[in-house]
Order: sequence, then C-alpha cells, then structure tokens
Amino acid sequence: MIFKSDYLIVPLLAGFEWFDESLQMSLREAGWPHLTRPESMVMMHVQMDVVRPADIARSLRLTRQAVHSTINSLVERGVFEMADDPTDGRIRIVQLTPMGKAMRQDARKIVEHLTQELSRRIGARRVKALNEAFAGDWGAPIVHALPASESKAPAFRQAQDKKQ
Repeated sequence: MIFKSDYLIVPLLAGFEWFDESLQMSLREAGWPHLTRPESMVMMHVQMDVVRPADIARSLRLTRQAVHSTINSLVERGVFEMADDPTDGRIRIVQLTPMGKAMRQDARKIVEHLTQELSRRIGARRVKALNEAFAGDWGAPIVHALPASESKAPAFRQAQDKKQ
C-alpha cells in the first residue's frame, strides 16, 4: 500500500505498520501467539529496556491501567513475568520469560529478513538512509506554538462553548 502525503508523519506511520504487521503475521506463522498492536508496542519497549510499567505507559501516552492490562495479558500467555526492580524493591518490572526470549530471537530473525526484503523493494541505499536518519539524535520533542491569528482552536472552542 502506498501512502503519499506532504506530512512526514503519515509515511512514518505507514512504514511502522508495514513492519509491525509483517512481523506479527510472521510470528503467528511460526506458531507464536497473536499479539495486538498495544502488546507489540509494549514488547518493543521491553526490547529497548524500558521495563517499568509506569515508564512504558508514559512513553506510549497510555494510562497505567491500560498498560498493566496489556502486560497482564502477556503474563497470562507466558511471554512476560513480573519481578522486583533491583534498584527499587517497591516497583515491579517486566521481564521476558524463556518463552518470551525465544519469541524475541525469532522476531529478530524475522526483522532481519523484513529489512532485507525492504532493501530489495525500495533499495539498500534508501533503507540505510532511513536507518541512519532514525538512529540520529533528534533531540527532545518540541512544541511549535501557532500564533493566535493562525490557530483554529480558539474559534472552534468558542463555537463548542456556545453549543453547551
């Protein structure tokens, strides 16, 4: 599927969805349990060593309850286990079980294959450029404040207030 847009965020999301869907279909084909998109996102955070549920929730901009529900689903299926945080015994962290580690090993192989396939489809130079661009330090997120004269929000909120 081709997504053309002047907004960089659209092809970024489409690329992510292509990778995630391809990975999830391949894992299911290999016999691993189906993962929802939120479960997949939590798995990626654990892969990046973000293992405290509160940190995962903050990063994904989800409620702690939603993240705990997602984690509990993966615990019930044997992918995760909860353990005491070695730096703070009051906190529980997510760890991969032996099953979760085996699944991660298969996922790594699949991602390598997907990367090779993407290189074949769009060119190795483009894939290398994407990797370099996304691996770079983008700095902290920024806020771009629209001048009041350009923002549609005040007029929209005013109209909404009149309706109520």
